Amino acid sequence: MTVQPSTGPAAPGETPEAMRARAAALLGRARERSARLTALDDGELTAQHSPLMSPLVWDLAHIGSQEELWLVRDVGGREPLRPEIDGLYDAFQHTRSSRVDLPLLTPSEARQYVGEVRDKALDALEGSPLRGRRLEQDGFAFGMIVQHEQQHDETMLATHQLRAGDPVLEASPPPRPAAPVDVGAEVLVPAGPFEMGTSAEPWALDNERPVHTVDLPAYVIDTYPVTNGEYAAFVEAGGYDDRRLWTGTGWEHRVAEGLAAPRFWFRDAGGEWWRRRFGVVEPVPPDEPVVHVSFHEAQAYARWAGKRLPTEAEWEKAARFDPATGRSRRFPWGDDEPAPRHANLGQRHLQPAPAGAYPAGASALGAHQMLGDVWEWCDSGWHPYPGFTMFPYPEYSQVFFGGDYRVLRGGSFGTDPAAIRATFRNWDHPVRRQIFSGFRLARDARAGLDI
Repeated sequence: MTVQPSTGPAAPGETPEAMRARAAALLGRARERSARLTALDDGELTAQHSPLMSPLVWDLAHIGSQEELWLVRDVGGREPLRPEIDGLYDAFQHTRSSRVDLPLLTPSEARQYVGEVRDKALDALEGSPLRGRRLEQDGFAFGMIVQHEQQHDETMLATHQLRAGDPVLEASPPPRPAAPVDVGAEVLVPAGPFEMGTSAEPWALDNERPVHTVDLPAYVIDTYPVTNGEYAAFVEAGGYDDRRLWTGTGWEHRVAEGLAAPRFWFRDAGGEWWRRRFGVVEPVPPDEPVVHVSFHEAQAYARWAGKRLPTEAEWEKAARFDPATGRSRRFPWGDDEPAPRHANLGQRHLQPAPAGAYPAGASALGAHQMLGDVWEWCDSGWHPYPGFTMFPYPEYSQVFFGGDYRVLRGGSFGTDPAAIRATFRNWDHPVRRQIFSGFRLARDARAGLDI
């Protein structure tokens, strides 16, 4: 029997044959994307386009290094291909700003290396029972590497946004909504418990586990992420100059960095807002979700609007909870894996889609575009769930718990469908703006009015 490989994340209960076909297809898709993002001349690949990011050639070889470590050496039981380079591509040994000075593989050497690793990784996939040992159960190790490569592809996409020069990436524009939408619409989320996290997703990472019950009071959350047009009104109203809207830390950062608008925005002589997007200079579209804003900016906007950012639990309940069944869905629209009609994912487009562009992706409660378009800041720190168990290595999640990190949920237009689900958790420092980050607002429900 021929198994048709899926292009989405692993599904519970798949046979080893189906899982093997899925993993091979997703490994191939990730590598095709990596190749597109590194189809540049050697000077562009070895340059440091921003101190916030690694040279693209480092990301490429790092992808191969992690794949070799887990799939070739561990699962496949093979001898190391290039043990002398392990330290060069260990993300914890070298800061991003220092990697440009390392004796890295050249672009041609990096391409050859990742190709050799992939050949042996596919051998390991054919030889693995995808059962038994936890690392191999349901193809977890292969899913982890798929997600790792796609996450670095999104990081490389952010590097492309930071590079100067003419455009080198192409994509069609996202779909337009079929009818006008009310960008100020809200959704009531009823009080009560829901199941947060997962213990069933085969490729869910350790920080998404285990499933646990969270009981929340009623609250209201925006139907759509905050748009450019809404955010521009905050800028025009003097939101960046009003100290009352900012936390002490946020205000200090705003002043020190001279923040006055989302990153990559600028005004023309007539006062109109423009942006630079992957080398293209264009007017800021008012109906798209705002992107490239920090947590501090999102929090200041929320106070200006008389609302707040949702907590991580509030975000997930609005995305997953189905009041008709009382259960939490895999994705906002249900349990079917992501398709193009559901969400703006996978770098199909190089920008967020206008509010209302994906009605098929709405959650059971009526919240739209909760997956794709922009990562959404939540007013929650980065902490483990009750009962958290580290697996398979502490540097994925555990070492980052605590600190000043803030949670982001939902993925962006640059996130691949295999690397996102309604339980997926991301985190970053609250000052970060080079990432594809936006937000939506929430507020407490008002007794007698909202309920």
